[in-house]
Amino acid sequence: MVEVKQITKSFEGRTVLHRISAVFETGKTNLIIGRSGSGKTVLLKNIVGLQRPDKGEILYDGRELTSMKRKELNELRREMGMLFQGSALFDSMTVLENVMFPLNMFSKDSAKEREKRAMFCLERVNLLEAEHLYPSEISGGMMKRAAIARAIALKPKYLFCDEPNSGLDPKTALLIDELIHGITQDYRMTTVINTHDMNSVMHIGESIIFIREGQLEWSGNKNDVVASGNQALNDFIFAAGKRADTPYFSRR
Repeated sequence: MVEVKQITKSFEGRTVLHRISAVFETGKTNLIIGRSGSGKTVLLKNIVGLQRPDKGEILYDGRELTSMKRKELNELRREMGMLFQGSALFDSMTVLENVMFPLNMFSKDSAKEREKRAMFCLERVNLLEAEHLYPSEISGGMMKRAAIARAIALKPKYLFCDEPNSGLDPKTALLIDELIHGITQDYRMTTVINTHDMNSVMHIGESIIFIREGQLEWSGNKNDVVASGNQALNDFIFAAGKRADTPYFSRR
């Protein structure tokens, strides 16, 4: 479980996050949604330690991130898996080599054991056939699956995803959603996802927070969204759904 308590963050005198508190539960897909510029990306960067909040606490199963020393922080980061918006695969490495990269960096296992783990992760995301291919030789959806395999290579307790469906067609995006959700449940990870994709919200939004102008505007789950009664949330989700031709809303 990851908790944020009263997080405040400012840049050059402008408050981007204002006293945000939220709980991201273990074994669930926890979504952060909001318009561009709402502060959700800044929130995610603070949660993973890429930025430091001005005030507040960030707790990883009771361990306070902002008070950690370098050694403790490095140990915590080894428990994190990161899925970046653009997949961030190394062009000069094969798919297998990309998945093995964090294992080669941090694992003390033998080379044979590291390769076995990487192959297991590729099998988990249904990508064994691409092990010897380079990123330029595979589709965008396959790149995302390879990035997920790399993110789970070190058996993380916490998985953070930044716009995992960006640039994908709706069918492929649905497959990525189901993959992330399945892995979250199978390995009991605490998964936090930044997304604009309303299909994701309605499909895997087990816990959702809506950020508006740097403040926590609403929290709930996918079953609460449409009947929330929150006008700002309704404006956001229906506008986003219309832009994305979201099937969950077009059927209503």
